[in-house]
Amino acid sequence: MQEDINHRSITFAVNSSKMTGKLLLKLIKLYLAHQKELPHGKQTVKQLAKHGQGMTNIEVTDKNIKCFEKYAKKYGVDFALKKDITETPPKYLVFFKAKDNDAILSAFKEFTADRMRKVEKPSVLQELREQKEKIKNAVVEKVKKKEQVR
Repeated sequence: MQEDINHRSITFAVNSSKMTGKLLLKLIKLYLAHQKELPHGKQTVKQLAKHGQGMTNIEVTDKNIKCFEKYAKKYGVDFALKKDITETPPKYLVFFKAKDNDAILSAFKEFTADRMRKVEKPSVLQELREQKEKIKNAVVEKVKKKEQVR
């Protein structure tokens, strides 16, 4: 509970003879300007290290890691991708801040669930091609009948 409260609260320290509304407004504007300077989402490992928090990583062997960015953005995770080329096939290391551990696990769960669902789902285009081939190979008998209708 204490950790949750720490993530939601902000402490400002100011040397002032009198705390006024204008001074508080100025502090909040400075804080928001500082927050805009820090990059969010996908970034380099150096930028992620500048946040001043511990980093952890997860190994990923998926080639299509670019799709993961959508889920990371959804959960508000700051992360960095690093390709490990020493191994064959290459592995990807996803670095993220330690405090984002639960969010990154949720993002990975949703990412893998969607990937598995796409693998299991049959391709509509492939089925359409197969049906076209069946129609082409089928023998169609054309019979002309002359009937007089009154």
